[in-house]
Amino acid sequence: MATLSAASTNSARHYNPPIPISSPRWTRPGTIVMGKWCSYSLSSLRKRRRRTLIYAVNEDAEKSFKKTVEVDRLIDMMRDADAKELQKLVVENVLAFNEGFWIRLAARTDTCKSDDDKKDYEELALSVMNIIDRLVHKTNEKIESATDVLKEIIKPVMSDIEEVSWPPKDIKSVALMEKEVKQREREGQLDEGFLSEVNAQLRQAKEDGDKPGLEAMLQKVLQLYASKVLSKRTYAYKGGEVLKTEEFLETIIKAPEEEWNKLLIDGLTIGKGDISPEEFYAVVKKRIERTLIRTEGGSYEQRVLTEYLKGIQSRSEEIVQAIQGPPQ
Repeated sequence: MATLSAASTNSARHYNPPIPISSPRWTRPGTIVMGKWCSYSLSSLRKRRRRTLIYAVNEDAEKSFKKTVEVDRLIDMMRDADAKELQKLVVENVLAFNEGFWIRLAARTDTCKSDDDKKDYEELALSVMNIIDRLVHKTNEKIESATDVLKEIIKPVMSDIEEVSWPPKDIKSVALMEKEVKQREREGQLDEGFLSEVNAQLRQAKEDGDKPGLEAMLQKVLQLYASKVLSKRTYAYKGGEVLKTEEFLETIIKAPEEEWNKLLIDGLTIGKGDISPEEFYAVVKKRIERTLIRTEGGSYEQRVLTEYLKGIQSRSEEIVQAIQGPPQ
């Protein structure tokens, strides 16, 4: 019995019970080996983390996409807007013009397929920046009305007497008028409201019939406006080549109306130039068509710009007829 008891005791000392799968297993003091349950837990944890990361990435991508769609919608609305509507859109969405907006606008500009579209985006960017600049600098100032803007433009040629003399005695005053027109146009103030005001004043002067100086001065304001706006876009270069007839037209567009006769005689084949009247008529017609496409139908802007171009065409036809005689 003693022997059996000793054997049992000795056997118990060397007995190693089976290790359950769900329990940690000791290999040596201070070391633990994880069981299968822990492997499953780590795998599950990694999957959950991966799903969380994928979800976060997808969520960020979705937010970015939605933001891009919103910016594109705003850009499209501004492209289709006239000057007055554009100003309203900028004011209503002033907080949207952050770094992301300008990056997106630049990206759309770079991917344009035509020079015309690229120029549109560049002009849009400039217009938006000018409007924002005005908002910043005029926050505490009175916004000028169309009448106020017109008064500031014609101030250099106005005198204390009521009757307006044209052309003005001081030739520098016209240059000051032109400078003011350029500045106001750059600030986006020569909008439909302004053109409507000038046309209303001009119509009244014509109806009165006794203010030829005022009538001529207002016509000059519209000419300066048209010259400035039409000169912002050039069609004289294509594929690295200079299109001489287009370049010649743009020279006349930029020039004062008083210089048209000399420029036409020097540039056309009827005088000293190498451009035929037919070629010139064709580019003027094409420029009118482009203007009709790029401006709002029935707007004062469209009317003023096309009348300016038609004035150039009429002047060229008159000069050709005067030199060559009436067509046989």
